[in-house]
Amino acid sequence: MKKVLSAFLAVATIAGSLATAMPAAKADGGRVAAGVGLGILGGAIAGAAIANSRPAYGYGYAPGPVYVEEPACRLVRERFWDGYGWRVRRVQVCD
Repeated sequence: MKKVLSAFLAVATIAGSLATAMPAAKADGGRVAAGVGLGILGGAIAGAAIANSRPAYGYGYAPGPVYVEEPACRLVRERFWDGYGWRVRRVQVCD
């Protein structure tokens, strides 16, 4: 919000200085100067609002599909007798 306010104040200062300088040149009675000043001011306000707005999700494009392949090998729990009792170990099995 601070950026928007500072941008607005900067543009207002520039537009105010242009509006006061243009009538001295007598450009069509000052009507053109007022239109130019207000156009610059409006464009700056709209530009500041657009620049400081939150971006849309994904920036206008969707991510591509994700294909997950099953791994060729997997770990499987296996019971075995070690001479003293049954134990469990993990063994890698590849298809």
